[in-house]
Amino acid sequence: MAKKEKQKTSKRWTLLILPLLLASAGWWAWQSPRIANWKDQLFQYVDNRDILTWEVRFSPEHILEAHGEELLEKDNRVLQNTVVKYYPYLLLDVKYQENSKSREGVLLWGLSDGEMVLDTHTWETTHGFRDCLECQATRNEFKVLQTLAKHSGGPLAIEQLHKDLNGEHEIVKGWIDSAKEKYLVVQKGNLLQLHFENPKLLVTPQTKVKQHLVSKPLGEGQKVAKTYGYSQITTMAKAAFGPEFHIRKEQEVFLPVYSLEILNGDGSIHTSEWNALTGHLILPRYLSSTPLKNESQKNEKTSMVKP
Repeated sequence: MAKKEKQKTSKRWTLLILPLLLASAGWWAWQSPRIANWKDQLFQYVDNRDILTWEVRFSPEHILEAHGEELLEKDNRVLQNTVVKYYPYLLLDVKYQENSKSREGVLLWGLSDGEMVLDTHTWETTHGFRDCLECQATRNEFKVLQTLAKHSGGPLAIEQLHKDLNGEHEIVKGWIDSAKEKYLVVQKGNLLQLHFENPKLLVTPQTKVKQHLVSKPLGEGQKVAKTYGYSQITTMAKAAFGPEFHIRKEQEVFLPVYSLEILNGDGSIHTSEWNALTGHLILPRYLSSTPLKNESQKNEKTSMVKP
């Protein structure tokens, strides 16, 4: 008799717990970047909803006028097609502490490249947060990174790092070891340094915004798939900027980018992407981060062409 009662109780618990597990799994899946991209495609198909995007400053014609020589006048190149792509960003309404004073502002974070935008006029971004996203860097690991960033990224003597962090030796050593395991820092002898080329991590959690947001139909434009989900960005931002950092509101917005398809004389297609706010070329990740020859002059040339 007792055995039957035990079996009934066990079944009741299973019936209670199973729906909760399924609901949790469903919520997690619904929030994942892959499902978010699928939702975007579904909603786009159903009602072609308006999107919130930064107001365009340059048109494809302005870009061709400024860069036509290098884009079209070689090997009988011809502009074959222009596609407007919309890169997703997370716009956060935030408040934080700076020099013991409370500040308020907005923070723009890339959902495809994982970096924070520092200024929408130049589209200057951070460098290093993408890796922190990938490895799920913790608050304590960010303390190590930010301390090294204050010393120009290192190399810095480990004894000095311990002194700056002012924590128990074994605890701080654990933070350092964890950051090393995630390839965020490297150690050479008694010296530690950031494991990024030209890192830009020590920033104020606020984006300088000089452009207006506008609502417009997606039309024939294409949304670029997200690489990271909202929760990934917000969790890392809280870890990076500390306990006083608070997100009051989050909203998805888009950066318009022109994808210019150029038909070469040999029949191949050369595709380049151009930021519609700055008029600048967006270099693909596989190219060197070193600026192209005369790239600064090209950007100045584009800036002189008034939209």
